[in-house]
Amino acid sequence: MAVAPTLSFSKTLEADAPVLVVFVDPDNKAGPMGSAVLEQLAGGLDRAVAATGFSGKPGSFLDILAPAGLSAGRLILVGVGPTAEFDDKAALKLGGQVYGKLKEIKAKAASVILETTGGTLTPELGAEFLLGLRLRAYEFDKYKTVKKEDAPGVVAITVVAEHSGKLKKAWAETEAVAEGVVIARDLVHEAPNALGPQEFAAEAEKLKKLGVDVEVLGEKDLRKIGMGALLAVAQGSVRPPRVVIMKWNGGKSDDRPAVFIGKGLVFDSGGISIKPAAGMEDMKADMGGAAAVTGLFRALAGRKAKVNAIGILGIVENMPDGGSYRPGDILTSLSGQTIEVVNTDAEGRLVLADILTYAADRFKPAFMINLATLTGAILVALGGQMAGLFSNDDQLAGDLLKAGEDSGERLWRMPMGPEYDKLIDSRFADMKNSGGRNAGSITAAQFLKRFVGETPWAHLDIAGTAMSSPETDINKAWASGYGVRLLDRLVRNRFES
Repeated sequence: MAVAPTLSFSKTLEADAPVLVVFVDPDNKAGPMGSAVLEQLAGGLDRAVAATGFSGKPGSFLDILAPAGLSAGRLILVGVGPTAEFDDKAALKLGGQVYGKLKEIKAKAASVILETTGGTLTPELGAEFLLGLRLRAYEFDKYKTVKKEDAPGVVAITVVAEHSGKLKKAWAETEAVAEGVVIARDLVHEAPNALGPQEFAAEAEKLKKLGVDVEVLGEKDLRKIGMGALLAVAQGSVRPPRVVIMKWNGGKSDDRPAVFIGKGLVFDSGGISIKPAAGMEDMKADMGGAAAVTGLFRALAGRKAKVNAIGILGIVENMPDGGSYRPGDILTSLSGQTIEVVNTDAEGRLVLADILTYAADRFKPAFMINLATLTGAILVALGGQMAGLFSNDDQLAGDLLKAGEDSGERLWRMPMGPEYDKLIDSRFADMKNSGGRNAGSITAAQFLKRFVGETPWAHLDIAGTAMSSPETDINKAWASGYGVRLLDRLVRNRFES
């Protein structure tokens, strides 16, 4: 499904590289190894620059075929901008841009010199470059029976760096994050007839081989526990629900765990409050939160993160049926609070309500963060560029905002307050499951807040960022895997720095 270029690492440059990539600054100057290559062009570079107007501004390319004086079949100069401005975000973006160029020219093999005019890139910057390259290479073509002729793309890349050994070690850790993003993207892309609750749970169980403890609760378990809200959503589907609990114990034995919760609607028809037909096929992605949490645990386990973490996935399908829950029903949640159903398409918050109650009571977490493709209203507010952040704790919110800036998976903190609670007060029950159109993403967050107690908590509404998100230099697929890199960075900043 996902294209994964073969990477090799070397301290020296092969003389006969079929495609050679060299980074240059705005003055068309390269680092030590790259400069040695350019000196062999014997004036060819000046002519090429004059003919094309190339400057080394970030993201610009100069493609020289059969360069005179070099044994390489092709030389590609890549503008990286001033060395002083080249940071981890620039490295990540550059990796995606370079892979895009190599795919464009249908290169089968290439050598990339990882240096700027400041010298060899640090292992950390080099690893970010490779992360961008790996994520840009991603494609989901599992169900394509007729492949495009150029589908294989780049198959072999040699990374040339003075400290190739340290770079290889840094990449081994960062690669775990890349694999987490890939898993999240694959899950979101998967067809809903192939990925029901049972199949999703089976995918999570594969993490056992990396040392993650995985527990799967079936329908009987959930009835015994008393998850009345979650079970109501699931009762219209022939596919029974699952709740998956993943545990990674990488911290100290007495550290309270960080809990990450994912909404896992493997398909959301809207139930009896059925959605419009146009675009309903996209609702296979209503499990983007659960996909991100699964990918996060692949990353944490793969790089042996020093944290005690628990991931909980509420996996159900919302379908119209004679047994479906109805508008007007009153549900009793695990917390004991009652909920009047006014819209069966406001189902994700019902699933999360029981999971939040369960997590707070059983695990006594340091904090809880839930991810959910929860509302269309967040798209109206923020588009696909940022996810909405709602929280009852300023420190946790601040840590998440910083992790968003560091990773590039950005967040915007949205307002909360008791005045919004009035919109979900019910005449017949403790609350209703929708406050209507106005402030839709806020009232959904206010609903969730009623189930977290005093636990520090944050809700990330990723409806605009997890699926059908804007294309970027590191993602040309429909699903982004949003949340994996964000939460991995949160763990690094909060527990490992």
